[in-house]
Amino acid sequence: MPNEPRIVAICGSLRERSVTRVALEQALSGAEPAGGTGELLDLREFDLPLYDPDDRMAGDASELKRRVREADALILGTPMYHGSYSSPLKAALDYCGFDEFEQKTVGLLAVAGGRFPITAMDHLRSVCRSLDAWVLPYDVAVPQAHSAVRNGKFTDDELADRVATLGAQVVRYCNIEPCPASFESEENIGAVD
Repeated sequence: MPNEPRIVAICGSLRERSVTRVALEQALSGAEPAGGTGELLDLREFDLPLYDPDDRMAGDASELKRRVREADALILGTPMYHGSYSSPLKAALDYCGFDEFEQKTVGLLAVAGGRFPITAMDHLRSVCRSLDAWVLPYDVAVPQAHSAVRNGKFTDDELADRVATLGAQVVRYCNIEPCPASFESEENIGAVD
């Protein structure tokens, strides 16, 4: 089917045995029965130094930007670090901008070793809105990561279903009529010294 929406999931975890990566793969598995195709962008495979506005195409930035830009919709996945999202995901988002996110549907997923990683998703929602993306109201938290996934599989079928539903919802709403530009985006001119 040539018109299948292409969903790109970006994994903000660099861990070898990442619960975030397992959760994003589960979300992408929910995109397929909903009529979409999925691709996982594992940030371990990209050379993305800290963002320097004087070198906007450092390392693999142009490849990352191309793949994000070509997606019909995105899922951002992150472990929660100190109440926010991870620095690898921050670096990836810093290289991207309006060309990659404007009027694009974005689903959010966050993983925590403890309770719910709500602030990480709130921070990501704010960043995406400032880039005029449409962020799904349905997001997924994976708390207690140490027991949520064992041997690369979810231990709780209900949680696994909620994660897969995120992928289906991203497909369902990937062609939603865009919202008007936000006030934040009107003021967001990027890093200028």
